[in-house]
Amino acid sequence: MNWDDAKYFIAVARAGQMLGAATRLGVSQAKLSRRINALEQALDSKLFDRSTGGCELTADGTALLEIATRIESEFLGAQSALKGSESDVSGTIRVGAPDGFGIAFLSPRLHKLTARFPDLQIQLVPAPRSFSLSQREADIAIMVGRPEKGRLRARKLTDYSLGLYASQSYLERAGAPLQLTDLHEHQLVGYVEDLIFTPALNYTTEILRGWHSSIEISSALGQFEAVKSGAGVGVLHDFMAAPCPDLVRLFPEKSLQRSYYTVWHESMKNTKRIAIFAQFLDDLVKAERAMFTPKS
Repeated sequence: MNWDDAKYFIAVARAGQMLGAATRLGVSQAKLSRRINALEQALDSKLFDRSTGGCELTADGTALLEIATRIESEFLGAQSALKGSESDVSGTIRVGAPDGFGIAFLSPRLHKLTARFPDLQIQLVPAPRSFSLSQREADIAIMVGRPEKGRLRARKLTDYSLGLYASQSYLERAGAPLQLTDLHEHQLVGYVEDLIFTPALNYTTEILRGWHSSIEISSALGQFEAVKSGAGVGVLHDFMAAPCPDLVRLFPEKSLQRSYYTVWHESMKNTKRIAIFAQFLDDLVKAERAMFTPKS
């Protein structure tokens, strides 16, 4: 098996299509297709089911991807270690983050790190889902809660709090709920239930039995914008809601707490840019700790 072919295979598996992988690699689709065909012939196995909609991994392809990404991660870790601790920090680091933290907090502050390390390129991927570090969807990730399985290293970044909010315009129109059960008579905003990827995000069950969202949005940022616009009542991150004067905190005693963790694959433990980015996150959050768990 040619390792160069394996690199092309990994790119297609991550992109889910030939065109996206070819663009990222800077090669033609024809060349990419030839390399994938060569790999399948060498292994005497079909790795992708190809259609007009993209390339879906077969069972053999899924098994190969797990092995290939592990080899890739070990190689990158060794490469970083051999460069020595005195080398300049450079290269690309892909950061996965929940969309609320990634967009509302992290993205406006990333320039502080690139100002210190001009040769460092940062790719922020804020999305309302978890990230596969073993498959290199991200080099380092901020996750809700500590991961319980996988060859991962994790350290707590910060606790954060959430609460019930509505806009002033909504309350003027619909009236303010006087007790939690009054929420049954209000327009509620929450997650798309069957797309909640971790129980830690199922906030509404801790607020009100029988919560039924009139508007479901599979994004913390989307829920924030909907509530801010006057769509109804929702559970929002305090660090996102606090700077908005039009948002009113309801039932302050019903405060929820969760925790963010910084997580990376153990094969990246000697990668200097990972260590620097993890420390950068710690320093950012420490400097603004009060915004994550404000007093009611």
